Amino acid sequence: MYTHSNHIPQPPHSAGANYKGLRPKIDYAQVPSPIDAIEHDRHTWETKFFMTLPGTHAPLCTSDFVAVDQGNSSPKFIRVSTWNMPNTHRLASDCHIPLAAIFQPFADLDPREEPVPVVDAGSAGPARCSHCRAYINPWCSWLAGGMRWKCNLCAHETEVSTEYFSHLDANFLRLDHLQRPELNKGTLDFEVTSSKEYWAQHPPERISKSYFSPTVAESGSREPQPLDYIFAFDVSTDSISSGFLLSACEALKIVLFGGTDASGTQLPPAIPQSCRVAIVTCDITIHFYDLSLDLNPMLVVSDLEEVFVPRKNGLLVDVVERRHSIESLLNSLPERFVTASYGQVALGSAVSSCLAALAGRGGHIVFFHSSLPTIGLGALPSTPPAEQSMYDTDKEPSLFKTRSSEWMAIAEECAEEGVGVSMFLAPNKFMDVASVGVVPTVTGGEMFWHPRFLDERDGPVLRTQLARLVSRTQGYNCMVKVRCSNGLRVKAHHGGFFQSSASELEFAQLSADATFSVELEHTKTLSPRENAFLQCAVLYTSVDGQRRVRVVNLALNVVELAGNVFQFADLESVVAHWAKQAMGVMSQHRSVITREEMTERCSSLLLGYRTQCAQTTKPSQLIIPEAFRALPAFVLALQKTKPLKASIVASDVRNFYLHRILSMTPRSLMYHLYPRMVALHDLDDQIALPKMVETENGPIEKVTMPACMRNSYFHMESNGVYLIDNEDIMVFWVGSSTSPQILNDLFGVDDITSINPRLNTLPVFSTTLSQQVHNILAHRFFLRGRPSKMLIARQNMDAAEIEFSDMLVEDQNNGAMSYMDYLAVVHKQISTVLNNGGSITGGTGIRGSPW
Repeated sequence: MYTHSNHIPQPPHSAGANYKGLRPKIDYAQVPSPIDAIEHDRHTWETKFFMTLPGTHAPLCTSDFVAVDQGNSSPKFIRVSTWNMPNTHRLASDCHIPLAAIFQPFADLDPREEPVPVVDAGSAGPARCSHCRAYINPWCSWLAGGMRWKCNLCAHETEVSTEYFSHLDANFLRLDHLQRPELNKGTLDFEVTSSKEYWAQHPPERISKSYFSPTVAESGSREPQPLDYIFAFDVSTDSISSGFLLSACEALKIVLFGGTDASGTQLPPAIPQSCRVAIVTCDITIHFYDLSLDLNPMLVVSDLEEVFVPRKNGLLVDVVERRHSIESLLNSLPERFVTASYGQVALGSAVSSCLAALAGRGGHIVFFHSSLPTIGLGALPSTPPAEQSMYDTDKEPSLFKTRSSEWMAIAEECAEEGVGVSMFLAPNKFMDVASVGVVPTVTGGEMFWHPRFLDERDGPVLRTQLARLVSRTQGYNCMVKVRCSNGLRVKAHHGGFFQSSASELEFAQLSADATFSVELEHTKTLSPRENAFLQCAVLYTSVDGQRRVRVVNLALNVVELAGNVFQFADLESVVAHWAKQAMGVMSQHRSVITREEMTERCSSLLLGYRTQCAQTTKPSQLIIPEAFRALPAFVLALQKTKPLKASIVASDVRNFYLHRILSMTPRSLMYHLYPRMVALHDLDDQIALPKMVETENGPIEKVTMPACMRNSYFHMESNGVYLIDNEDIMVFWVGSSTSPQILNDLFGVDDITSINPRLNTLPVFSTTLSQQVHNILAHRFFLRGRPSKMLIARQNMDAAEIEFSDMLVEDQNNGAMSYMDYLAVVHKQISTVLNNGGSITGGTGIRGSPW
């Protein structure tokens, strides 16, 4: 057994399931490390470019790579579960690798990469297949001297319009091939503002609306306009007393007009100048403000059952022109409601009233909310459900369902009108996120979670979250359709959206931080002599009011052997797809069933490799393909996430993280499942400091990030300081035997008891260690656009160590077993099938096992 000189035992407060039965012999030193492949891939792509033509394995999403678009989209926009498509359904089912694609249409690019080209398609719109309506792309072929083009998806031949015609050269390429980005680039935008065919459509009139409108609803198409924002504030007693309202107003002022942060750094305005804004407040009534007037008169809506917008003009104003009015209102709001605050908030009615203000054009509503909505539309019972008695029973799925059908109706109305809803939630008690959270989920918005709000801890994070929300690449009034080549079809979609039909998705809001997955299946045998193709088209309105189509194209090699499928498999896409699938069924099955199904999928996939590619090995050996060496670790980590973990977790917390994982990008998800942990006391003097390195383009200054370590107490020392970060929370764990020099360099104190456990930001010193750690934090902030909340966990001293322990997913915690024990369970399931026959999901499966 592998031993560690300064081994730290797992604290007794960590609780998990014990392994039962005879344990297969597994040498700890041979246990696959989840981070080895990540670190190797990261170093591989630090100094070279990734060329996107098919036939190569894409870099991992956790690597900072530079992609060169050669007609195939960058893996930043689309990832697939295997970069070699199996040619038959039988081969795919034998491998047990799900055929899935993860789309992130508005992904951020590296500054060294070319921006996505924009092609003006004119009033006629872009060239499209007359049969399947796919968009022209680099994988189409040209016929009849350029008079027709053949669609790579359906093989139909379409006549070329006179305006688009060009002669062909000796290679059957158009003479203007190099001047046409749509024939060279896998990802591009078609500008279609001048073509009314592509404008957003007014939704059909509903029999009943959640709001009253005296005007007749418009029909047909609507002209694209710049994005408008409505910022709505909960002005209830809870919001005021916690300081949430004051902090939210201060954050909005900085985002709208710029300002300085806590360190004195000057921050520019984050909101695009083309956007108009409105301010709304709500408690037992809804208050609009006429910002076109200097006195900011309040317009009160007291009817909560049939809400309306009191005025169309003067509510939405230009940020620069009306700066004085907006600033004076935001300055006065925290004091205005102190003496006349109420304990109730009509959140559902407020959403519908804001929807009435944006109906007919679309936009984005941003709510700052802190109370359970017990009055108005969607009023919820004030008594929370008896959660603890419902876990692991048939009643558990109801914790993930709305307790009022009106919330789903409001969400669908917003989605149809192209109105995205995002929420900053700061509850002190039960809020019923399962109900109120359905609105951001269905509209493509985002939720942010700040329970028991403290301005010193949560205020700076809230500001950066709000800045990221309004400044990132995004579109609204979005329609999404994924098309496949002949022989494939889209079986299902997973993510946060409104599905208007079997093949089309509606995103009222779609941003750079949002993804969705599609599940594919074969309809016939594919030819290995041809490529398989995927095309995702996103019809959207940009922030500045242009109507565009973002097209993402991917060509894949088709193979006939299981070994080739596994060789080019993509672990991250498989895990991301399974995660979205699992979140989508939480309201239908008990969490224990979902966890068991995930283990069955993991075992089935590894069994597929064993039977297809390694039949000659002994059944007693645990054989794992190279591409999936870390699969059991990530599946176990997924089972330990807050929505799925077996230990008691509040339903609000479960539902918030369910929403997050549904739309989380593959990169964020991998870091969320297996947090990055760094031993700060062991940092080399050359790490995380600027230095010159040689690249393909010559020497550049680069900051090399430190390697991460495995998430387990087994690899930690009591004289060390460790930083762990799961994208939401970062924890500095300080060992009880840490040297005074390290403490002084990092925290400015020489004794562990002198460290302030409520520290929310790391102090800045001129020491090398302090500079290194701040560079690490700055690098992570740059990549994701927002910080993590910071906690201090001194060994055996602070409550934050419980959160730290739960993030060490290789240990026995979160109501689940350790990584070693989980490997033993997977090994046992595979061995049982190899020895006795049957299947993983049959009678020999995991559901019948004693554990």
